[in-house]
Amino acid sequence: MKTMSLVLLICLVTNVQAACDDPPAPGVNWSGCDKSGVDLSGVDLQKAVMKRINLEGANLSGARMNNVDLNFSNLKNARFTNASLKQARLVGVEASQADFSQARMNAARLSRANLKQATFTQAKLDNAEFYESNATAASFRQANMPAVNFERATLIRTIFDQANAEQANLKGAEMESASLIKTNLFRAKLDNADLTDANFSGANLRKASLREAIIDGAVFEAAELGDANWVDYQRCRSTAVGQCR
Repeated sequence: MKTMSLVLLICLVTNVQAACDDPPAPGVNWSGCDKSGVDLSGVDLQKAVMKRINLEGANLSGARMNNVDLNFSNLKNARFTNASLKQARLVGVEASQADFSQARMNAARLSRANLKQATFTQAKLDNAEFYESNATAASFRQANMPAVNFERATLIRTIFDQANAEQANLKGAEMESASLIKTNLFRAKLDNADLTDANFSGANLRKASLREAIIDGAVFEAAELGDANWVDYQRCRSTAVGQCR
């Protein structure tokens, strides 16, 4: 009887754990598998478990990956253009030079991820989490990311031109030489951020907070600063443009 129970238990465990050669499907378990360079464009991988998977150079353009678990995976040079990654978990991923252009990543979690030179052009990142991530020289051009969290992230030379970052949290972020031309930062929090040589030309910083931020060499030409909380805790006039007065 004990032997039969043991065999049954082994069978159940085997059935639960998917093999790396299982076809792509919702809920598939590819944890730890090597899928580098594979073409998975347009596939349905919703709720798949893919922890520590190797997807370097893979093509996942247009894939449906809502609620997928990609924590600590290798996504270097992978393509996720126009993919759906809503509420996806990408904590600690290696995703340098990955392409997330036009991806739908609402409420995705990318904390402590390596996103150097990654592309998020026109991506949807509402309420996405980038806490302590390194997105040096990445591009978020024209991305829609209200309430995104970049607290303590490394955003050196990162491009946010024409992005919607309303109510974004950028507290303590390293943003030296970042480009935020015509970026919507209404009510954004940039307290204690390093904004050295950052370019805010034409940006909307109305009611934003920059308390104790470093702004040496930063450019605010034609930037809307009405009612912003300035680096010295001074509140800018409601009509302030270019300078906090």
